[in-house]
Amino acid sequence: MMPEPTQLAALDAADPLSGARARFRLPPGVVYLDGNSLGPLPAALPERLAQTVAGEWGEGLIRSWNDAGWIDLPVALGAAIAPLVGAEPAAVVACDSVSLNLFKLASAALALRPGRRTILMEAADFPTDAYVMQGLAGLAGATLKRVQRTELVAAIDDDVALLLLTHAHYVTSQVHDMAAMSAAAHKAGALTLWDLSHSAGALVVNLDADGADFAVGCGYKFLNGGPGAPAFAYLARRHWDTAQPALTGWMGHAAPFDFTADYAPASGARRLLTGTPPILAMRALEAGVATFDGIDLAQAEAKSRHLVQLFAAAAATLPGVSVDAPPAGRPQERRAAHVIIRHPDARRVMIALIARGVIGDMRPPDAMRFGFPALTTRFADIGLALDALRAVLDIGEWREERFAPKGMVS
Repeated sequence: MMPEPTQLAALDAADPLSGARARFRLPPGVVYLDGNSLGPLPAALPERLAQTVAGEWGEGLIRSWNDAGWIDLPVALGAAIAPLVGAEPAAVVACDSVSLNLFKLASAALALRPGRRTILMEAADFPTDAYVMQGLAGLAGATLKRVQRTELVAAIDDDVALLLLTHAHYVTSQVHDMAAMSAAAHKAGALTLWDLSHSAGALVVNLDADGADFAVGCGYKFLNGGPGAPAFAYLARRHWDTAQPALTGWMGHAAPFDFTADYAPASGARRLLTGTPPILAMRALEAGVATFDGIDLAQAEAKSRHLVQLFAAAAATLPGVSVDAPPAGRPQERRAAHVIIRHPDARRVMIALIARGVIGDMRPPDAMRFGFPALTTRFADIGLALDALRAVLDIGEWREERFAPKGMVS
């Protein structure tokens, strides 16, 4: 059943997070439902970045490494991200990419469990995580084992050094019970590494309380840090003095400007740093993280869940599509802030929707993905998106030649 415009307007009027939308620049006439792939532009970012370029760089020059705090940005940003993922401030640093941080932390896990040679993953998890683990396994003489979601706990045997899981699945939106999976891994003597790319900024996450050992996360999705923004990495306190990533660099050195011949790791999560931080990108991520100032993530998760439920229920009534939903008997299963609508020609349908100003993305072979970040999505957007989707499907607009797939990015 399609929600009534008056119902959606009433929900927007009662939304305690409605004011957060003003923290972003969103183009008029566009319903943006792809913040799970690239967060929108924070309104404060252009001026802040201009200040960094003209003032800190242009006027301050190299002095700004000290005077503007450039050298401490990875640690300061990590401390700002930490409350969003339930971590103590010194346990998080902003640096590198998700892929590089996965390599660093997984290599540290293997070193901490020298008698074990297996990295365990879910078979259908985000492919790039597996790509990185394949490369590491080849270098380290380890084995990457991938099993179905329901088989994970049983597969944690005495050769598993690391259980690597995506907290919120990038397609199905299923969310792991972090505390339960971490406990199962620890009971078997293994460590855990969590990919928070579709969780940080969208869901309540409690890394410290749930017993995570390591975690990584994306800066350009829900954290709104801009295209290619730096990622972040988490190191639980109990590993601060023992974790030794295989990839080390001068910024992770205990005294980087002493220029000693041999590497000595810094204490805490700072040891996860490698090369010189990209200051312009860091300032952009800083503005993105600041959009969460004063935001209750429990409220944000609840709002996204409500948005997803309304959209999914109405989309399920449209012809020619199916909606991914929790299995029968588990309607309250925790899900991430996106939903999948399936259509045999998903990419063409999505291209047609984008032409109508409704922006989502698709994942092969047939999944159209719609994200509902709480800070930027209005309940009214549901009605606009559904109207556009129904129009595209009703008239078969997606079959037109102008909607033939072009370009690599989907």
